[in-house]
Amino acid sequence: MNTLSQNTVNNFIMISTALIALVFLTWWMLYDPVKDFVEHVPGTDNRPAVATTEADMVDIGNIFEKFDGPSLSESSDWPRFRGEFFDNISRSQIKLSGQWGEAGPAILWSIDLGEGHAGPVIAMGRVYILDYDENKRQDLLRCFSFQDGKEIWRRGYDLFVKRNHGMSRTVPAVSWPYVVTMGPKCQVMCVNGESGELKWGLDLVKEYEAEVPLWYTGQCPLIDDTTAILAVGGKALLIAVGCESGRVLWETPNPDNWLMSHSSVIPMTIAGRRMYVYSALGGIIGISAEKETAGQVLFKSSEWNQTVIAPSPVNVGGEKILFTAGYGAGSLLAKISNLNSGFTVEVLQNLKPDQGLAAEQQTPIYYKNHVFAIMPKDAGALRNQFVCADPNDISKIIWSSGKTKRFGLGPFLLADDKFFILSDDGVLTVIEAHTKKYNQIAEAKILKGHDAWGPLAIADGKLLARDSRQMVCVDVRAR
Repeated sequence: MNTLSQNTVNNFIMISTALIALVFLTWWMLYDPVKDFVEHVPGTDNRPAVATTEADMVDIGNIFEKFDGPSLSESSDWPRFRGEFFDNISRSQIKLSGQWGEAGPAILWSIDLGEGHAGPVIAMGRVYILDYDENKRQDLLRCFSFQDGKEIWRRGYDLFVKRNHGMSRTVPAVSWPYVVTMGPKCQVMCVNGESGELKWGLDLVKEYEAEVPLWYTGQCPLIDDTTAILAVGGKALLIAVGCESGRVLWETPNPDNWLMSHSSVIPMTIAGRRMYVYSALGGIIGISAEKETAGQVLFKSSEWNQTVIAPSPVNVGGEKILFTAGYGAGSLLAKISNLNSGFTVEVLQNLKPDQGLAAEQQTPIYYKNHVFAIMPKDAGALRNQFVCADPNDISKIIWSSGKTKRFGLGPFLLADDKFFILSDDGVLTVIEAHTKKYNQIAEAKILKGHDAWGPLAIADGKLLARDSRQMVCVDVRAR
C-alpha cells in the first residue's frame, strides 16, 4: 500500500473515532438515569409535610377551648390600647376614690398569667388579654368575665417563644364584634368577640418579610371601624385588612426599608386631615386615613430615627405631635403643616432625656393643655419620676413627683380627674390631675410580683392591672 493510501486510512480512522466519541459524549450528557424514579415529597407517604421555616409551622387560631364563664353583659368599655379615644383618659362619670384605709382597695378577682406585660381591654362585659402558656408553648387570646374573672374561652396557636423579659406584651383591639391581636412574633389574629370564632390569621413575617422587634412585638393593633391597621415594616410600611373578610385593602410602600418598632399606630386629625401617625425604626410618618386617599403618605421625616421606640405619638394640641423614646433618645416635638404644596414637618424641639420631658416605655398623656409622663432612667435627677410639662416648651418641667417617689417603667391612666399610676413593684398611687403641683391622694400595694409594666384599663369604676404573672380587678369606686 502506498503512502497516500495509508494516510487516507489513518485519517478515516481518526475522524470515525472522533465522531464516535462525540456521539457518546452527547448521549452521556443527555441521558437521565433517574427519569423513571418517583420523588417522595412530604405528604405522599402519609407523613405530615415538613415546614421549611418556623413561620410555616404556625397554624394561626387552630386552638380553641370553651369554659363555663357567663355570656355577654352590659358595661362601659375600654376597647383598645389607651382607651376609647386613644388618649388614656376615661370619660366615665363614676366617682372614684383613694380613701381606702390601711387595707387598700378591694381586689374583686385575680387570675394567673404567663410571664409577660400584655395589657387587657374591656368590651361587652368581657376582658380580653393576650397570654402565653409556657408549658404548652401556645400564644393565646383569653376571654374572661369582667364581673367575676371566670374564663369564657381561649383561642390561639402553637408558637415557640423563649423567655425574653416576658413573652406577650401587646394589647388587643376591639371593635364589636371583632377582636384583633398581634402575637410575640408578628402573627395577627382576628376573632369574633362573642363566640371566639376565628375570622382570619396573618403572619407578617411570612407574608411581608417583617422583622420581629427586639424583645418581641410591642405594637398594639388598631381597628378603625371595621378595618385593622397594622404597621409592618417589611414589604409594606402599613397595611389595612378588612376584619370580616381578612382581605388586604391597601398597602403603604416602604422604599426606605423602615422597620417595625414597639410603638403603636395612632389616628389623629392634624392640619385638617385625618391620618394614622406612626413612629417606625427609621423615621416618623403620617398616612391618610380618609376613604378617598387611604394609605397615601401625607408626611414623612427621618429626623426622628431611634433604635428602640416604645411610646406612641401624642397630639399635644393643634398641629403639634410629641415623639419620645428611651435609651438616650429623648423627645422630638414637631409641627405638621398642610401647605398648598403638601405637608411639611417642622422640628420645634429635639431634646435629650436630661434636657426636658421624655418617656421610655409608657406613652405620655396630654390633658388640660399639659403633658404628663414618667421620665426614663437616663433623665438625670428626674429619672423615673412622674412629671408635668409645658407642651409648647417640653424643656420646661412644671412639677415632678420628687426623688422619693419614683415609678420605674410602670403604666398610668387618667379617670375622674385623677391619675392612677402603677409602679414596677405593684404599688398603685392616686394623684390629683393638677397642672401646678404634685398632690398625692393615696397609695396601696395591689400586686405581689414585679415588672408591673402592662398598660392599665378601667371601666365602671373597676381598674385592671397586672404584673409579670398576675392580673387583678380592683374596685376604685368611691364608697
